[in-house]
Amino acid sequence: MGLLSLLRKLKSAPDRELRILLLGLDNAGKTTILKKLASEDVTHITPTQGFNIKSVQSEGFKLNVWDIGGQRKIRPYWRNYFENTDVLELAELLAEEKLAGVPLLVFANKQDLFNAAPASELADGLNLPAIRDRSWQIQACSALTGEALKDGLDWVCKNIKKK
Repeated sequence: MGLLSLLRKLKSAPDRELRILLLGLDNAGKTTILKKLASEDVTHITPTQGFNIKSVQSEGFKLNVWDIGGQRKIRPYWRNYFENTDVLELAELLAEEKLAGVPLLVFANKQDLFNAAPASELADGLNLPAIRDRSWQIQACSALTGEALKDGLDWVCKNIKKK
């Protein structure tokens, strides 16, 4: 490897590495979001038993995205993944002390479906406008088509840079 190649590689290395938890109810599309972000095939998705991890580059960050299963029997174990989490993606966990101040991104997934609730309606239903102790964003998206997933990641990176 020549010096120029080495310098290019160093320049393209991410400024910072982040850990993102992707949490949500079963069948919400978490694994599809993760696979789409990693540019993987999303035609055959099965329920997550445990967790999946993928690394994605965005805005100079290496994002280590943890997709944690959403089945009722798995949810009590979500707390085991809170340590060193940089971004939170589930409104119900806002009261967790370990996650105080962690930015919240809510993917309003499945917007490609005819009967999908608009992101604004979901924001109101989750009472997101009342959140004052952290930055938050609701991102209308479709994991299946990939629409607006990158916008959500860009928001995450911009908000982490502000920290």
